[in-house]
Amino acid sequence: MRLFCLPYAGGGASIYRGWPALLPISVEVVPVHLPGREARINEQPFTRLVPLVETLSTVLAPHLDKPFAIFGHSMGALIAFELARQLRRENKPRPVHLFLSGRDAPQLLKGCLQTYKLPEPEFVEEVKRLNGTPREVLEHQELKKLVLPSLRGDFEVVQTYSYTAEPKLDCSISAFGGLQDRSTSMFYLEGWREHTDASFSLDMLPGDHFFLRTAQHLLLDILSQKLNQVVGMAHAHSQHASWAEPVKERLAT
Repeated sequence: MRLFCLPYAGGGASIYRGWPALLPISVEVVPVHLPGREARINEQPFTRLVPLVETLSTVLAPHLDKPFAIFGHSMGALIAFELARQLRRENKPRPVHLFLSGRDAPQLLKGCLQTYKLPEPEFVEEVKRLNGTPREVLEHQELKKLVLPSLRGDFEVVQTYSYTAEPKLDCSISAFGGLQDRSTSMFYLEGWREHTDASFSLDMLPGDHFFLRTAQHLLLDILSQKLNQVVGMAHAHSQHASWAEPVKERLAT
């Protein structure tokens, strides 16, 4: 099966570079390259969630030919959730599992300051406070010019998002949170349970909002266990599905 991985605000596909070696060989890790960062630094970043998930639905469609799951951290969790709902609306293949990390359930979203509108000095201080972008990047004039547009765009995607109620998803959901993350809590993460008719689990890991870096090995151990379960269920389901095919060994990229 495939595991599509979506980045946090300001992050790129490279944050998942080490994952293939640490996850089951039966899982093909597919990091999603969003515009405005890394190899796509010169492209215009998205600033709204709806066109972003509509575009992802179109771009990923040819790659939904075998069972797949989606992992997203922070902004990526929100994109993963709305992408699953977009695929359902378009009657396309749907994920067998969602891994939603470091993000409040959308129906419980607290009031959100629109920090993406801040003047550059205040915006940079806000980014530093969140601790997701290396300080040496933000203190280097040329590098800062490169990363700020995608950061502003990502913040705008999140801070202009409006949740609309829809029926529950039929895929299982696993939520993850950091025990020292001040941007969310077990209560807000537990709210993801309301979005599935299947099984739900919540794991709290040591670390702040970026526990997926500092507690990476623990997170990937848990992911491996869950993915092995999901692969088994997906294999059984695939006997009756249009994208049924043998699991292939992952190729190094």
